[in-house]
Amino acid sequence: MRFLVESVLHKMGARSSVPFAVRFAGGGEYRNRAEPPVFTLVFRSAAAYARIAAFGHVGLLESYFDGDLDVEGDLAAAMAAGLEGGVAGVNPLVGVRNRWHELRFSNRNWAQAKKNAEFHYALGTEFYRYWLDDPLMMYTCAYWKEGTRTLEEAQRNKIEHVARKLRLAPGESAVDIGSGFGGFMFHAHEKFGVNVAGINTTTSQVEMVRAEIARRGLERSLEVIDTDFRDARRQYDKVVSIGTLEHAGRDQLDEVVRAHAAFLKPGGLGMLHFIGHVGHFQTEFFIRRHIFPGGWIPSLAHTLAAMERAGLEVLDVENLRRHYALTLDAWGERFDRNWEKIRALDPKRFDERFRRVWRAYLYGCAEMFRSAKGYTHLFQIVFSKGNATRQSYPMSREFLYEQRAHREDAGAQRAA
Repeated sequence: MRFLVESVLHKMGARSSVPFAVRFAGGGEYRNRAEPPVFTLVFRSAAAYARIAAFGHVGLLESYFDGDLDVEGDLAAAMAAGLEGGVAGVNPLVGVRNRWHELRFSNRNWAQAKKNAEFHYALGTEFYRYWLDDPLMMYTCAYWKEGTRTLEEAQRNKIEHVARKLRLAPGESAVDIGSGFGGFMFHAHEKFGVNVAGINTTTSQVEMVRAEIARRGLERSLEVIDTDFRDARRQYDKVVSIGTLEHAGRDQLDEVVRAHAAFLKPGGLGMLHFIGHVGHFQTEFFIRRHIFPGGWIPSLAHTLAAMERAGLEVLDVENLRRHYALTLDAWGERFDRNWEKIRALDPKRFDERFRRVWRAYLYGCAEMFRSAKGYTHLFQIVFSKGNATRQSYPMSREFLYEQRAHREDAGAQRAA
């Protein structure tokens, strides 16, 4: 088994520009470059060899999670080397595990979809508070326009970018599908004067947001509904969907997009912000197994086709892939910096294995979005229900960036 693993690592080393070393259980070392290694893979147990031989990069990651393999040095560089070295290839046994996962954890059933969401999002507000931006706590890709210095600025940029795309105006109604900790809801109401309903299937987040709405005395303007995001009970002037489509599931894309359309009034505007593939690929099993059960990354092409079938007109598509790499960098740095505080919240839940899984998730995804060879992107699609007119949407994108947009925002804030 060790011979097979050595062969894989030698191929990775030849392809990667990152200098690294490997120390094997039982003795022996490999270096892919003459210069000092940026990171070192340390095999603590021969059990890792069989796992990697069977499951490829997933076996390597799971050996790291269980302590049979350590990464000394820069974990982000290790993830980048793996991607550049082609380690994350197709593995037949991982394919079998992925198909079984879909049978067991499909989001087709609303009750299972709720369990899947709570596996990830019900880890407690304080856990997320330690590494998300303060105070909005936006757990989605930020917008790092030129001059942005902090995660807090970048997340405010994102909300304002979305608000301008949607032409939010005082007195309008909007639905925030998958509203998380309510950051968009509060900011959109307080700055743009919009009445917002949030849709969220994670009960603990719903309770937190409801308490904050009550604390601020905003019950007449904001509400959050504990339900599946396919539960389109009424229509709104604007639809906001930030980081929800990835949770539709492999076979529910059309159903979820139809629900987005059903939430929107005829002639209204919506914005769909989601991780999407360019091309048709399986979703990474490590993410589905350890981070987002039931999750599925759709292709841009499939999403656009589903929107057409739902009667939606696509007005604008923007790719923010590079922005997500920077966002994940910031999250990973804060997660590491505050790890001891996180662990103290619940040492049994937030143990060493949890830390390793989440570091691999945050740093691995950052490198995935950064990779020149990657096919995973972050899209924002502005759409209308029915064809837009000259009066309902500008004829160019100039309105997003011209100085007048800032004056309009200020006016909306005063009206709110």
